[in-house]
Amino acid sequence: MRHGVKGRKLKRTASHRASTLNGLATSLFLHKKIRTTEAKAKEMRRVVEPLITRAKHTLALSGDGAAAAKVHARREIGRVIHDDNAMKALFNDIAPRVENRAGGYTRVVKLGYRHGDNANMAIIELVDWNEAETQAAPATKMAKPRPTRNKAKTAEAKLAEAEAGAEEKPKKPRATRKKKAEAAAE
Repeated sequence: MRHGVKGRKLKRTASHRASTLNGLATSLFLHKKIRTTEAKAKEMRRVVEPLITRAKHTLALSGDGAAAAKVHARREIGRVIHDDNAMKALFNDIAPRVENRAGGYTRVVKLGYRHGDNANMAIIELVDWNEAETQAAPATKMAKPRPTRNKAKTAEAKLAEAEAGAEEKPKKPRATRKKKAEAAAE
């Protein structure tokens, strides 16, 4: 029994799980909002929130050892976030904006089920960002769900197909194996 065992395994080894969550955290810092499975989104909060808190605390540092502490914090976060642009976004954009927030920097919004494997999908986003600012980030194309086979074609598509079929010449029937063998024997 798994009484008191924290975290989700996500059907991965420990190193693969860490790599997956680190990559998702990097994407969240770059795009401020990402779409993933609900389990990964909930597990990613456990990675992202301490990183934001650590970056936020470096803003308040001042005094003799402040420079060394800031470098140390960047290096520790760099163990998780390997992208320079994501690091800059975290320290320059995200941390100053959440400086007065006591925690809860992310929001998980459930979307429903994914077409194909019926997985629970969710959006995880940073709480203090609105839609206008996230549109400025580089947009990636989301894959469109494949249409099912039993959906009827639209009327325009049927007409275009009928017109194209009327203009083409009828095709010759394909030669069967028997006919090919007879032609080779001749």
